[in-house]
Amino acid sequence: MSELSSPQAEESPDEAVSEKYLALEQDVREAVWDDDKRWLSRTLKRLHPADAADLLEQLSTDDFSDAVALLGEDLSTEIIIELRDEYREDAVEALPDATVAAVLGELDSDDVTTILEDLEEERREEILKKLAPADRASFEQGLAFDEETAGRLMQREYFAAPELWTVGHAIDHARDNAEELPAEFYAVYVIDPTHHLKGQVPLATLLRTPRDVMLSDIMEDIQSDIRGDMDQEEAAYQFQKYSLASAPVTDGDGRLMGMLTVDDVVDVIQEENTEDLLALSGVNSAEGTDTVLDSVKARAPWLAVNLVTAFIASGIISIFEGTIEQVVQLAILMPVVAALGGNAGSQGLAVAVRAIAEREMDGDASRRAIIRETLTGIANGVIFAVGVAAIAGFWFSSVALAVTIGVAMFATFVWAGFSGVIVPITLRRVGADPAVASSVFVLTLTDIMAFFSFLGLASITLL
Repeated sequence: MSELSSPQAEESPDEAVSEKYLALEQDVREAVWDDDKRWLSRTLKRLHPADAADLLEQLSTDDFSDAVALLGEDLSTEIIIELRDEYREDAVEALPDATVAAVLGELDSDDVTTILEDLEEERREEILKKLAPADRASFEQGLAFDEETAGRLMQREYFAAPELWTVGHAIDHARDNAEELPAEFYAVYVIDPTHHLKGQVPLATLLRTPRDVMLSDIMEDIQSDIRGDMDQEEAAYQFQKYSLASAPVTDGDGRLMGMLTVDDVVDVIQEENTEDLLALSGVNSAEGTDTVLDSVKARAPWLAVNLVTAFIASGIISIFEGTIEQVVQLAILMPVVAALGGNAGSQGLAVAVRAIAEREMDGDASRRAIIRETLTGIANGVIFAVGVAAIAGFWFSSVALAVTIGVAMFATFVWAGFSGVIVPITLRRVGADPAVASSVFVLTLTDIMAFFSFLGLASITLL
């Protein structure tokens, strides 16, 4: 008997954890079926909120809705926030208004905004009416900002102190007003009497400094410059650039409004990267709960665009219809030129879009990128032109055909490398999203060059 089938063979740690998780998942499912609220609530509370949310997301749609309804107020706010967007929306939809209002009262303002923006406007107003006037005004302030801006993302709880305070005064104030402080913060923001931001004192510096030292003497300059109306992707870039754990958010006049923390920014970076990846493939939605209709609506428009570009390439081929009729081998080799050229263009495009997203295409960097990708196209063009020419010459015993496809392959690779970087740079400069529109243009231009150069040269050399 082999070791794999032996009863004495030990399970790997990963297999043991997987089996334990699957067993727990089934227990949760059965608790929902049996309406065992006590066991379900106790089990979820023992888990980390992210693990509990993941466990609930493994349930079927009906079981998930039943679990939310069963738990009601016992569904912790931490778990709700950790749920993915579509599940969080379903959870909030299933909870009564009074329960949602109670949930909002336990969350930081940035998490409150996340939940409120998922609600229908009429229901949102009803829930806001159940809150204290001060809380309602604060939450409405967050909703006043456009979606995907720093203002929507920021939390309005922060620790600010006048520049004339001492370290001891700041520490005592924090202890006396602990309930008003945010759940997590990393610095004390120093402000003047008009609430303009002057600097910051990291908590590590605050705790290491004697009590009688003025905050103004130990405060640091703010490296970031994040405004409430700034796009969240730009704010996330500043976090990455300056290695920030948190950053203040100001209005147009430099007055402190709130702060961003790294946990929210990580989500933004992941969302933006996912959007760019999907956009390069001509898809703008890929949620696990998408229906067939949702998927069709998300993908059909880009397929329609590709249909148009495909007919453009076909139009180029039709120009050389007579040449193809006389040299049938051209029809066999055309896909080789187009496929390799398309892949080369896609490679350059992926590198360029990533560099644009990382702000690595500013100034002279764009010129260097164009030169680099063009030279890369030349090098790869030489390599694959020789290889393809050798194969074609051996296959069809024609030196002229081998030279023709070799030259066409070289020209296509050079053009693919050039267009793969110049197209997204051009689209960015005219205000379009390179991730969304580039692939259509690059692939079309590459196909046109592949077919035109190959069939055009064939018309000259083979007829």
